Amino acid sequence: MSTADATTTARRSKPLGNAARAARGDGPSGRRDAGRKPTTTIIVTAILAIVAIYFLVPVYWVVVNATKSTEELFGSSGFWFGENFQLFENLKAVLTANGGIFPRWGLNSLLYSGVGSVLATYFSVAAGYALAKYRFAGRRIVYGLVLGGVLVPGTAVALPLFFLFSSIGITNTYWSVLIPSLVSPFGLFLASIYASAAVPDEMLEAGRLDGVGELGLFHRLSLPQLVPAIVTILLFQFVAIWNNYMLPLVMLADEKLYPITLGLDNWRAQTDRLPEFYQLTVGGALLSVIPLAILILVLQRFWRGGLTEGSIKG
Repeated sequence: MSTADATTTARRSKPLGNAARAARGDGPSGRRDAGRKPTTTIIVTAILAIVAIYFLVPVYWVVVNATKSTEELFGSSGFWFGENFQLFENLKAVLTANGGIFPRWGLNSLLYSGVGSVLATYFSVAAGYALAKYRFAGRRIVYGLVLGGVLVPGTAVALPLFFLFSSIGITNTYWSVLIPSLVSPFGLFLASIYASAAVPDEMLEAGRLDGVGELGLFHRLSLPQLVPAIVTILLFQFVAIWNNYMLPLVMLADEKLYPITLGLDNWRAQTDRLPEFYQLTVGGALLSVIPLAILILVLQRFWRGGLTEGSIKG
């Protein structure tokens, strides 16, 4: 064996140092939970459990009480089932009440949320990409306006939008709810932050050298890198539009244009003189949760790569 080979063998057989063991994950210093106190783990787990209970208890209450009659709704515990299981009868009553208006409300909500979230996501990602990857005059001003838009609640602009749309004659139409849904300052802000980290400038320069146009750079090269951000913005915008109450309340007068949120509130307002509307409202609330649950289950796999993966790229 040559001297060089012997030296190489000796180096390979030499015990690893602490730094090398840490890099490989061997030993106490390389464990992922190194330095984490058991007390911290318990506190974090307890906080997450409390938050989960906070969000799940209302859903559980709706599921349980959707199986009861109106009498059992007030004559039994709200957190346990009644003697008679009437879920399917209650859901049938929801779908057929007022001439079958609830399915119409559901389709309206799908229209507002589906079209609004898809277009708002596209516009937000395109604008966020432009803010992150292009340098132009007034860029900082535009960015400041976007941040200001994030801080303005939607309820604050509902009435001014009503006066604006009333002057051009589109109130009490689908457009009066759809057009404001196409704007998402939060989505634009999130897309710009993610694009600045996830889309390398070198990739764009290489694309330009290969003759790819700016639209091609965005659609063919950048969008695949932005999938986690796209899914996040899409879901947030869909949920925000689906749960929106103030804007349809201000804009719409025709019951046939109502989304589910406004329709359920219309039923709830009739409970003083017609108690059976309590059960219709509870059953309708249960049905309104199902599309959101399906959307989350379908889209969750896109998050497994991690929304923050762009932040750890060198």
